[in-house]
Amino acid sequence: MSDFNISQINDLIHSRLRLGIMAYLSTAGSADFGVLKRELEATDGNLSVQITKLEAAGYLKIEKSFKGKKPNTKVILTQNGKQAFIEYIDSLKSLINR
Repeated sequence: MSDFNISQINDLIHSRLRLGIMAYLSTAGSADFGVLKRELEATDGNLSVQITKLEAAGYLKIEKSFKGKKPNTKVILTQNGKQAFIEYIDSLKSLINR
């Protein structure tokens, strides 16, 4: 059997925008929704949907608060999310370096 196995790639992370979210948060740890929107050049709706998917998987935690009277959403990479991202990167490396 071949050691070339793409099924090891995490499909949840592999989406372009979700990968961007995970990559950004892997170094930042957390970010306000507006920062992610700007950095990833995403729309509110699309970013919200992708964050919700990653949150449902336990990869992200969402904290809602107010800055003054303005609502603020903070997106935080969880320990599970960090581990999943490391495994995703390791899977890509193993495909490339096989």
